[in-house]
Amino acid sequence: MAAAAHGGLSLAPRLLPLGDAAWTVEFGAAIDPALHARVLALEAAVRTAQASGAPPWDAVQDVVPTFRSLTVHYDPLAGGAGDGVALGRALLLLAQHAGAAPPRGRRWTLPACFDAALAPDLAALAARQGLTPAAVVERLLGVELRVYQIGFMPGFPYMGGVPPALQVPRLPTPRKAVPAGSIALAGAMAAVYPWESPGGWHLVGRTPAPLWDLRRDPPALLASGDVVRWRAIDAAEYERLRQAAQRGVLDVAAWCDAPAEAAA
Repeated sequence: MAAAAHGGLSLAPRLLPLGDAAWTVEFGAAIDPALHARVLALEAAVRTAQASGAPPWDAVQDVVPTFRSLTVHYDPLAGGAGDGVALGRALLLLAQHAGAAPPRGRRWTLPACFDAALAPDLAALAARQGLTPAAVVERLLGVELRVYQIGFMPGFPYMGGVPPALQVPRLPTPRKAVPAGSIALAGAMAAVYPWESPGGWHLVGRTPAPLWDLRRDPPALLASGDVVRWRAIDAAEYERLRQAAQRGVLDVAAWCDAPAEAAA
């Protein structure tokens, strides 16, 4: 089931067992929009098959996309001991024939405040890169970030598309507490911390958008395949929106525009 690869992109998918209750389909070893499009196309195909209720898809319990692979969790006791093998074979066949154009993700324009009090690493990152803080903000506002996967903690988006001029290594010493809503950079990735937690990324701003809210269905605001742009707001607007989010009266749907274009 191994596949030759070129430039980090596999010429054929690999099927890998993950314990006795999951299969992983791996498409390559790169962080690449075209590879990610194959992951999302397979995710859509598996969810369609699961909705049919036909064996072996009726054993599927969860589907988890990443940068370069899709993991399908299933009930190993559903329908007999052979279901896991049957599902693996069906999954590999589906991966080999699933289309390369996944359903289009959502396009978000989220508010972000870059005031110094909410962006403790902005000035240092700018100086390190030979830029002004205003130039860093300008570059962040001028790009689209693609959500490749949700991980580390529920609702935490790993987003690609960071300009090369803003790509810096992680902090040498992680913080014990990163405030919720912090917009962070590390390497070629951007992220937002859904709630306070430890973290070693550079904090360059903060959004009042609640990335995780159990009052929503689903609770995570962003999903793999979504596209995010930032809209700059001042500290007063940030505080007003943050308080509205805490009260549960913030209309986050207003920040979601037309679906994003399918990954190339």
